[in-house]
Amino acid sequence: MRASFITDEQELFRKSLRKMLDKEAYPFYDEWEANRAIPRDFWLKMGENGFLCPWVEEAYGGLGLDFSYSMILIEELERVGQGLASGMCLHSDIVSPYISTLGTEVQKQKWLPGCVSGDLITAIGMTEPGVGSDLAGVKTTARKDGDTYILNGEKTFITNGLTADIAVIVCKTDPDAVPAHRGISLLVVEKGMEGFKYGKKLDKIGMHSGDTGELILEDVKVPVANLLGEEGKGFYYLMQNLQQERLVVAIQCQIEAEEMLRITIDYVKSRKAFGQSISKFQNTQFKIAEMATEIDIGRTYINQLTARHIANDDIVKEVSMAKWWISEMAKRVAAECLQLHGGYGYMEEYEIARRYRDIPVASIYAGTTEIMKTIIAKKLDL
Repeated sequence: MRASFITDEQELFRKSLRKMLDKEAYPFYDEWEANRAIPRDFWLKMGENGFLCPWVEEAYGGLGLDFSYSMILIEELERVGQGLASGMCLHSDIVSPYISTLGTEVQKQKWLPGCVSGDLITAIGMTEPGVGSDLAGVKTTARKDGDTYILNGEKTFITNGLTADIAVIVCKTDPDAVPAHRGISLLVVEKGMEGFKYGKKLDKIGMHSGDTGELILEDVKVPVANLLGEEGKGFYYLMQNLQQERLVVAIQCQIEAEEMLRITIDYVKSRKAFGQSISKFQNTQFKIAEMATEIDIGRTYINQLTARHIANDDIVKEVSMAKWWISEMAKRVAAECLQLHGGYGYMEEYEIARRYRDIPVASIYAGTTEIMKTIIAKKLDL
């Protein structure tokens, strides 16, 4: 279902991206999953072709395009696989925008060209051991010492955590602030800074090609010049940017549901039982019809929200609705599609097995389903 704001020019962009992915990603994706890593040279190829951070202004090496192009990138990367999309979408549309919107001219000149080219991979350090949804409770501290901050803490579940060249670290520059969230700031830590260490690679149930790890910060001397925005306003910056982050995840989940339905329809048409294709059984038809209906509803809502996001509307409530409902819907679709594959669905050689493993985490990261419902309730003055 093509969104009303997608033009022929944007479809040419999609066609060009698909052509590249057909050549450079699809043939190697199983290998990347087995190796549990996306090669660095693929990032550089994406950058060379203008497929990283296309919204960045031309002055910093980007194409100056709107979020509709990001939506196309999210969709097509997700069709390849969630392990690929998670890291690249986080880099392009979640972390890099912090630099663009909060960065000084010097910071933008320093980091954005590398974000566009793929020479710099980004990460964001929010979650800590024991601290997830409650961002105001972060324990990582940054003590000011002259023209540097002395940064100490540990971050976990970090996408791009082992390949990141720069990481936006959520920390407390004023541990005594009341309320606590007023003491939070954002610091950019760079690879090679003394005391900045990569922890272990985390062994996940799914998204095997996606890089998820730990970041260790031991007396890291971070220049004051690496402060993003104003000191003490980090929590507010996070809240402002989470609208786009959750829209990105909702789009990813929508694509996962669409892809799982597509491969399942192909399967039930070709699989025969009791002398006919299992697509002819009424139960199969009803299950497919139910999933197709929910998926179409999700697509209509996603297209509408993306149009409103491009128009800079405040859609925090609606994005929270989309993020929880579509991620939960995609999990239901995964379970039904696996069931329709029968025993073959449990075999790794079938794509549905991978997508079944990959999708559950989408209702956890970028804000759990429960947090989304809490936000919605707040917006409804409950």
